Amino acid sequence: MEIGIRILIVFLVSQVVHIGAQKEGEEGCVPGFQVKEYQVEYNGGFQKDHPLMKVFFDDCAGNEGLAFEVSHPNFQVDEEMNLVARRDVMDSGTVMFIHGVNEHADDMAQVDIVGAPPRSPQTLREILGLGQIQPYRSKRALFAPRMHVNENMEPPFPKVIGTLIVMSQGMENDHIFHMTGSGADQDPKGVFTINRVTGEVSVSQELDREAISSYTLEVSVTDLSGKLVEGPVALLVDVNDQNDNRPIFKETRYAGEVLEGSPTGTVVMTMTAEDADDPRLQNAVLRYNIVRQSPDKPSPNMFYINPESGNIVTVISPTLLDRETLPTTQYELEIVAQDMKGRDVGLTGTATATITITDKNDHAPEFTHSLFQANVDEGSTGVAVNLTVDDRDDPATGAWRAIYSIINGDPTQNFEIQTNPDNNEGMLSVVKPLDYESVVFHTLLIKVENEDPLVPDVGYGSSSTATVHITVLDVNEGPVFFPDPLQVTKMENIPLGSFVALLNATDPDVLQSQSIRFAVLRDPANWLSVNPVRGTVNTSANLDRESPYVHDNKYTAIFMATDNGSRPASGTGTLVIHLEDYNDNAPYVHPSVVRVCEDTKDSVVIVGGRDRDIHPNAGPFKIELGKQPGLEKTWKVSRVNNTHAQIMLLQSMKRANYQLPLVVTDSGLPPLSNSTEIKVQVCTCKKNRMDCSSAGSVRSNLMMLLALVLLSLFCL
Repeated sequence: MEIGIRILIVFLVSQVVHIGAQKEGEEGCVPGFQVKEYQVEYNGGFQKDHPLMKVFFDDCAGNEGLAFEVSHPNFQVDEEMNLVARRDVMDSGTVMFIHGVNEHADDMAQVDIVGAPPRSPQTLREILGLGQIQPYRSKRALFAPRMHVNENMEPPFPKVIGTLIVMSQGMENDHIFHMTGSGADQDPKGVFTINRVTGEVSVSQELDREAISSYTLEVSVTDLSGKLVEGPVALLVDVNDQNDNRPIFKETRYAGEVLEGSPTGTVVMTMTAEDADDPRLQNAVLRYNIVRQSPDKPSPNMFYINPESGNIVTVISPTLLDRETLPTTQYELEIVAQDMKGRDVGLTGTATATITITDKNDHAPEFTHSLFQANVDEGSTGVAVNLTVDDRDDPATGAWRAIYSIINGDPTQNFEIQTNPDNNEGMLSVVKPLDYESVVFHTLLIKVENEDPLVPDVGYGSSSTATVHITVLDVNEGPVFFPDPLQVTKMENIPLGSFVALLNATDPDVLQSQSIRFAVLRDPANWLSVNPVRGTVNTSANLDRESPYVHDNKYTAIFMATDNGSRPASGTGTLVIHLEDYNDNAPYVHPSVVRVCEDTKDSVVIVGGRDRDIHPNAGPFKIELGKQPGLEKTWKVSRVNNTHAQIMLLQSMKRANYQLPLVVTDSGLPPLSNSTEIKVQVCTCKKNRMDCSSAGSVRSNLMMLLALVLLSLFCL
């Protein structure tokens, strides 16, 4: 009995030391009894259910699942934390102990009863308060109460944080305490030590709860020989949080936006910070506040931040939240997050929120003038006038960008209007040339709208339309040829001075009396001339269909007509002459050089007729030997088809070059004949090779020559 009381006293002393250690750290919530010693007066006894006093216990997490056990069996702590008697009590004793425990805290408090007679007997179980809450402890002789130590404790070290209790008989001087685990003999080693004789547990260095929030150790008791007597039992050491971490925003600057005209209370954005302290304590309970708004017009309190959630909402009325009337479209808020539920002792963190007031299309574009005017030269194209508008909406949005349309006055679609992306002006352009002689004045009605639709309560008014007057200015226009091109057909080789065509050009300036003169602008072969007044075109040289200036039987010349205005104007027209063929080119034989073998009779070569004229003044061709006597004994010419003939060597001849006279005649009316010669090379032929070296020729493959001759025959 005396041993248990002595151990209990050691335990209580350790708790007092523990309390002293807590006071050395910074102020914060320490789980357990907030007041550990209480006094009540004894007035002859205590009545049943009559509150004696109120105990103060806080596990720093809401006291959920908290239970109390009183060392005197006739007393209890009710739901309101009042100490009351279960029945009328006369024998209370002079002291009792209250044991409070849940998953977050385990602590004891002492109640002194002033003026009460001693109670006898008292059991150790009652003194220790080990009742029905944790029955397993009543079976153990080694008791390891949950211990607490503040982080950031200042030297000197070590500091006692608690004492183990041994309730076994006969173990007063012959036992040794041991402690193992992370924080003792395992990493981080040496954080905690134990007095091997008294069981006092000490912390040996400053701790950081944000690094390690609790330690789980094992303690045991052995005799002097090392034999295990009690344990091992778990010893849990909690590191009590101190408010040593400021709230930190993830970013230093945040951006949000809200549409102009939004209802009061519209959520703009959410800003939250983090605090590394214990989230169960007020050390990490944050509150948010706006400490500065820039600019502070039209109200210094345009926005409000929910102190708990960090939601920033609008406070200003929708009518005042008008982007076009506010002094700026961006507001900067300085947000402060403070722990300790925002109390003055709390630490703070700061961030900036930039809120942009975004635009909605609540302003229709309006023309700066109801009437625009412009002068345009007839016959020209391009921008005639720039139409200007005002729009108070955001230039970076479709609520500002304008779309123009011509809604009246352009039936022939001579105009179009486009938006200048740089300044939003409407560029009215002439896309089809205007004619002064047809219409002098054009009146257009132009409408302007936005890319984005207007909000429901805003519409397009009369200022969103404008009138444009276009005056067409008379310009001296050049004469116009008709038809253009002028096409005629003529026979080639017609006599010089022959009539070819009559040019027709008119002056569009019908309101002016002007004359026209004609001139040749481009005549590649110099075949033509033109009367400057009448516009008649005659030949000044022979027209030759076979000329390189003629393409596809067509000859093209360009003429110019010029009026006599104050500033003369000219126009051009094209004359295309289709040339018919005249049989004015004699045919000729191709190729002009052929080869035969000297020792081979009946050698055959193929020649063809060609003509620069075209049908019917070309083929069929007639090819025959010349009129020299004796040729028919050595050579024979026979028809192959309408364009080709074969030449046959009738007898062997020495290797040499021979000129063979031929006559070729075309089919024109009248036909043309051409007496010509071809060179016949008589060569030595051996093993399919032809040697014409002595005849001034090169070697060639005889079989290849024959193949080419046959191929030309099949292609005809």
